[in-house]
Amino acid sequence: MTVFKTAESPFKADNTASNMCGFTLMNNQVGAIVAEVMGTKDNVTITPLPSMIRVDAVGRMDVVYAEVDEAAGEEEGWFNAAEFEESMSTHYGRMIHEDDRTIMFANPEDAAEFLDFDLKPVR
Repeated sequence: MTVFKTAESPFKADNTASNMCGFTLMNNQVGAIVAEVMGTKDNVTITPLPSMIRVDAVGRMDVVYAEVDEAAGEEEGWFNAAEFEESMSTHYGRMIHEDDRTIMFANPEDAAEFLDFDLKPVR
């Protein structure tokens, strides 16, 4: 008789807040430039994969369009929210589009001031 040991799964559910936000980009020319720019930021981790690039951050990250324009060698205004949305496939965290940047927040309450959301308790 053969006895099998049950291995503990490496996959676990964890419902605690991660304090992380992020997005995935297409692994193409634009995605590579955005990842290169975001990789210069202290709280951001870039994970290149065969068909996409993961960009994860602790707390908050700003995708500043002018920084991407400069890295791409393009005139200011080339990279914008529409171009970002086209290159991005998924995201997690609260996303806010501003005129000059897209901001990602791990904690939705941190985005409240950008959304005109009042955090005061209702009585």
